[in-house]
Amino acid sequence: METATDATDVTCATDAPGATCATEVTAPAARRRTPRPRADALRNRERIIAAARELFVEFGPDVPLDDVARRAGVGNATLYRNFPDRAALTHEVVLAVTSRTTARAEEATEAEADPFAALSRFVHAAADERIGALCPMLSGVFDKDHPDLLAERDRLEAAVEGLVSRAMSAGRLRTDIAVGDVLVALSQLTRPLPGIACLDIDRFTHRHLQLFLDGLEAPARSVLPGSAATLENLRRRD
Repeated sequence: METATDATDVTCATDAPGATCATEVTAPAARRRTPRPRADALRNRERIIAAARELFVEFGPDVPLDDVARRAGVGNATLYRNFPDRAALTHEVVLAVTSRTTARAEEATEAEADPFAALSRFVHAAADERIGALCPMLSGVFDKDHPDLLAERDRLEAAVEGLVSRAMSAGRLRTDIAVGDVLVALSQLTRPLPGIACLDIDRFTHRHLQLFLDGLEAPARSVLPGSAATLENLRRRD
């Protein structure tokens, strides 16, 4: 019977009385192979996240998880195998929405030479990602300070801050606002009202966003009350 020579090395101290042998595990045996998820398992997971995102937008974050499984076209066992509870699913939905919105900001920066056009493109794209739906989700019971969420939030804020600062430096954006103003208005104007009867308001979203963008463009046509909303203002919880 053959033994695998690359699995272990046996070292014996033969030059001393009572020699002992030490078995050393070499690298190939020491590394534990982690099986990759099957393609169909990954597709199921993505379908569940997409279905949850849709239903959270339509009916709020407390929608029954059985409905999420039904919308995703998977069994309840598959849903709970991927997401053991509502907090785990909400975590992934928030992460997905934030990541996709960051990608829209980066795409707008690359696609538009005019800094204000880039900001406008991002605002409308973020509305299509339903970023306003994050608001009710963020009030749910899950770890809002999870490192993954904080890292993705920082990426999004940095991308939007870049859009705002470039438009302002080019003289295309009024100077009495800050990136927090953009994020607050964007979340308010794109936040859906839960319930099927309210879905018709979606057709007005881009009209109202354009009115908001017209108000951002320099030169300013009015004096804004109060002070600009900064990222620090938004992070303050007291």
